[in-house]
Amino acid sequence: MNALCRSVPPRWRADNGHSRLRWFQGSLENPESLKRLVSGATAVVHCAGAVRGASASQFNQVNVEGVARLVQAARELHPLPRFLLISSLAAREPQLSHYSNSKRGGEDVLRSAATGIMWTALRPSAVYGPGDRETLPLVRCMQHGFAPVLGPLTSRFSLLYVDDLADAVRHLLEMVEWAPGPFEIHDGRPGGYGWGDLISTVSRIIRKPVRQLRISRGLLRIAACVNLSGARVFGYRPMLTPGKVRELTHVDWVCDDTPLRAATGWKPRVLLEDGMRRTLQCLQGGRWNTEA
Repeated sequence: MNALCRSVPPRWRADNGHSRLRWFQGSLENPESLKRLVSGATAVVHCAGAVRGASASQFNQVNVEGVARLVQAARELHPLPRFLLISSLAAREPQLSHYSNSKRGGEDVLRSAATGIMWTALRPSAVYGPGDRETLPLVRCMQHGFAPVLGPLTSRFSLLYVDDLADAVRHLLEMVEWAPGPFEIHDGRPGGYGWGDLISTVSRIIRKPVRQLRISRGLLRIAACVNLSGARVFGYRPMLTPGKVRELTHVDWVCDDTPLRAATGWKPRVLLEDGMRRTLQCLQGGRWNTEA
């Protein structure tokens, strides 16, 4: 199994070739490294993505153009490999941000460029679990007894434990035929969760109160504008932008995985309490590695 990265993580460099995973140094901007990556492949799983950026072009460079280049590299193989794109639920709402629009664009370019290739796409809900850097600040805050609540208390959202996402990918790779998708994927909880569900679950696990810390949309917008201005001056890629605020405060991030179950027969295994318990145990044990 081949994997692409800009620099090989230290723990894999120390593996001395015992892993079944082979790392190739390169990037989605480099067609030659993509050719080496897919050489001999029967299936391509594209899970890279830009989540930080100050402009549409910074997101599109990876989330749209990167998909197109990888599909082109795959098209040069004979026989043609299958192509699985790990997209995002954000692609359902492309009007919210440059990120969400770029994820929809990646799906669109796959659909148009993959003629003759068996392909499909998954739209995961918010993924959490050991190693996930985006949810780490929230989990740490709740571990210490307070939960930053972003957006309205009426917001609903679906969640997905990272092991279930990996299992869904494995399940798809073992299937003979794919439906094109995209398919929404979550932990199977009908109607998703609210902030109260998340807070009460963590409180039960850590056996102490977790208090809400309401953060107003106005304050988030001010912080996002300041951060975006700083990014343009100093040249870094920001996470918190006005577009990200619109994503965070969107009131409906609930998934429907009925089409996925019907097409694949796959079912999630890990609900919130079990997944969050595992996540907190890893965090408390110092085993939350975020290198890769």
